[in-house]
Formats: sequence, structure tokens, C-alpha cells
Amino acid sequence: MNPAPLEPPRPLSRAEVREVDRRAIEELGVPGVVLMENAGLGLTRVVLRERERLGGTGAVAIVAGRGNNGGDGFVLARQLALRGVPVELGFCGSSQDPPRGDAGLNLSALLAAGPEPPDLADAAALTAWLAEVGPHCDLVVDALYGTGLASALRPAGLARVQALAACPLPLIAVDLPSGLCCDTGQPLGAATCALRTVTFVARKLGFDAPGASDYTGEVEVVAIGCPPAAWAHVF
Repeated sequence: MNPAPLEPPRPLSRAEVREVDRRAIEELGVPGVVLMENAGLGLTRVVLRERERLGGTGAVAIVAGRGNNGGDGFVLARQLALRGVPVELGFCGSSQDPPRGDAGLNLSALLAAGPEPPDLADAAALTAWLAEVGPHCDLVVDALYGTGLASALRPAGLARVQALAACPLPLIAVDLPSGLCCDTGQPLGAATCALRTVTFVARKLGFDAPGASDYTGEVEVVAIGCPPAAWAHVF
């Protein structure tokens, strides 16, 4: 008997990958927080490998947003800390208005074991934080925006993406580079440029567009535990 495939047979659009998640959670009973933990564990493996390849011995900087992309970053921060890797986590949000859902659960778990990350209220704060932590970090992980970004960045978000893109550290993108359109592979105003993109469930449709690889770098697909029945609609 052939083993079940770990990923869909072709790259997926934003709508298709969201449907995979919905089916896994709502129809097949896999809790969303389990999928996020699996995503974070796969991301951790890649980050550790890339850090070792770069000869790094310093910290890993993580820039996390408010959505599920940030939630993956929170899992990564917790898993790296468990492995003795120093972490610098910056939260592009407010501790007075924490994320909800699975991202909120993972932020709470992280806070229970360590200090509260600084709130990076705007692009200026993000730039200042990167300048402060950058000298003792080996790489930066972009967990700011994911597939939920479907339209042009608003001014505050655009400035944040530009600030992160200006960071000289090697960058690993979570699911896709912040600001890149999942379906077209074009920046939604601006996008970060990654050494490697760790994408979940499947390659995204836009990754194969001309010029998209300038932003994604090498793409690595990580399975997060969605059963094959979750992508039965993909042909």
C-alpha cells in the first residue's frame, strides 16, 4: 500500500488553502491549535538547520503580527527557547489588545514561561528594535503577514513591511514573505525578501509567477497534519 500523500498535488490559491484548513478543522476534527503547533514545529526544524548552516551561535529574532502567522512565530519562539536557543521576539501589536484564537493561546503559553515581548507600535519602533537586537542575532524570522493579506497594504502596514525588508539579517519567511500576494506572487505595495520561505500545507499559486522567487528565496513545504481528505477538492 502506498503511503498517503503529505501535500496536495499542485500549488494552491489563497481560497483553496483556507478551504483545506477549514475542512481539516471543521469536518475532520483536527483542532486548529494542533495545526499551528505542527506548523511551528516544522518551522523550528528549518530555522535550526539554517542557523547551523550560517554558523550562527547567537539569537533568532522573530517579528510577529497579530494573526495566525504571528501565532506560528509564537510557537517558534517557545520551541527555540525549549532547545536553549536565545530568542528576541517583537510583537507588532499591543499587549493591551492581544490576539484571539489559536494565536492568542500560543502567546499566552509563551508569556507563562518568559518575559512579555515588546510592543512594536509602528514602523519606527520596529526599526529601532531591529537595530537594538540585530547585532547579536543570526537571522530574522518574518511572521508578520501571511495568506490573510488579500489587498494592498495600508500605510502603517506598508511602513512595517518596508522596515523589516530593510533589516540586513538573513530572513526566513513564515508561509510567505510579508506583503507578497499569495495568488499573484506580486508585492501588495512592498514585500520582504527571504533567504528561504517555509510554507505550510502546499506551495502557493503565486510562488511560480515570474519574479516571485526574488522574494521567496528557496521554498520549503511543511506538512502540518491536515489529512489528505482535507484537499479532496483539489485536482
